[in-house]
Amino acid sequence: MSERDPIALLVMAYGGPNSLDDIEPYLLDIRGGRATPPELVEEIRERYALIGGRSPLLDITRAQAEALAAALNADNRATFKPYVGMRHWFPYIREAVEQIVADGVQRVVALVMAPHYSRMSIGAYIKKVEEAVAELGADLDITYVRHWGDHPLYIEAVAEHIREALQKFAPEERERVKLLFTAHSLPAAIMQQGDPYDAQLRTTARLVAEQLGWTEDRWLFCYQSAGASNTKWLGPDINDVLPELAAQGETAVLVAPVGFVADHVEILYDIDIEARQIAEAHGLHLERMASMNTAPRFIEALAAIVREHLAQAERTTA
Repeated sequence: MSERDPIALLVMAYGGPNSLDDIEPYLLDIRGGRATPPELVEEIRERYALIGGRSPLLDITRAQAEALAAALNADNRATFKPYVGMRHWFPYIREAVEQIVADGVQRVVALVMAPHYSRMSIGAYIKKVEEAVAELGADLDITYVRHWGDHPLYIEAVAEHIREALQKFAPEERERVKLLFTAHSLPAAIMQQGDPYDAQLRTTARLVAEQLGWTEDRWLFCYQSAGASNTKWLGPDINDVLPELAAQGETAVLVAPVGFVADHVEILYDIDIEARQIAEAHGLHLERMASMNTAPRFIEALAAIVREHLAQAERTTA
């Protein structure tokens, strides 16, 4: 394998339904083949109907992969070829791995569009890749970017989006805005297993606040989008925090969902509709920072993350 052989850039995300008809089979995939209660199917179908009838996640992830490959290829030091695979919907991760093999690309850098590691999140993506490789009997040289939520350029990108979002508030409101960092909740049992997810998220929140020059009394970290089960989930939940903030006399809240890097149902419904309705019912003015999507500073951050990861991998194997 020469220095100029292409490197597969395997970009992965959770996946989402491409139509309302996809909702039930999509949930079946997420639930490992277990049927979803009809009332839950209908509830989730209604959520997707309210955000346009489909998830924009695949389109955004493809755009992110293309933009990242272009940024990486700009310095002409290596050739990166983008591939996109979804964990729970089409095109599945296995399909992306099949295409990499079919294209004869041997070296792969795998990147999940989620900044923080948990064995239940990033670990599950890695497992999907390894299962696909084993099933195909492929000989691939794969390196995984496992977490990047503390990378300085990602922190700068988030801070930049927060500064822009603050302009949505009237000048007299900005000085008293409460900043809520959020991420997708996971079962609380991971804490007893030494999982780094919660700690990494709180590090991101602290670093962004420091970048902004905000004191600890002006921000807090909470979770959102907990699953529909009796399992105890990581908290506090944003929908519980909002009424508490109103009771404390807060009037303006800015949500920074640092655990997500693209618009999808957890952003467009859980925050933009559900959380906003709760906020308004308690007299709070709630705004949200724009998702990273393909923002230039974010793509610049991802390119630096990939380059640094590959350089470290090469030093390790040298």
